[in-house]
Amino acid sequence: MSGEAWLNKVNWSEDGLVPAIAQDAVSGDILMVAWMNREALKKTVEQGEAVYWSRSRKKLWHKGEESGHTQKVKEIRLDCDEDVVLLKIEQVGGIACHTGRRSCFFQRLDKDQWVTIDPVLKDPHEIYKK
Repeated sequence: MSGEAWLNKVNWSEDGLVPAIAQDAVSGDILMVAWMNREALKKTVEQGEAVYWSRSRKKLWHKGEESGHTQKVKEIRLDCDEDVVLLKIEQVGGIACHTGRRSCFFQRLDKDQWVTIDPVLKDPHEIYKK
């Protein structure tokens, strides 16, 4: 596919977004899920680092722009329905979550309650000094 035709293969939602899963390229652990629009996916490919669309802030968000915890993209895949993007990444600094944990998936359902199972690796106040 030449030019940007590859972007047309993605089955974008009505609001122009696609969910993006960030997976550790070595361990296979799922670190986070975010959203991308066409521009975010294009910039991710161009820069080799994950760029997402922030639905709350309504703007592009280069992962790690504030924290320094960027995601170096090793491989990009599209699922069978072409409506989910998988980024196989190297998580710089080992922290993907804004809570200071390795993964955003740090809570496990135990019977009828959510239990935190992963430790905070770095205090978020130290990560996001504002």
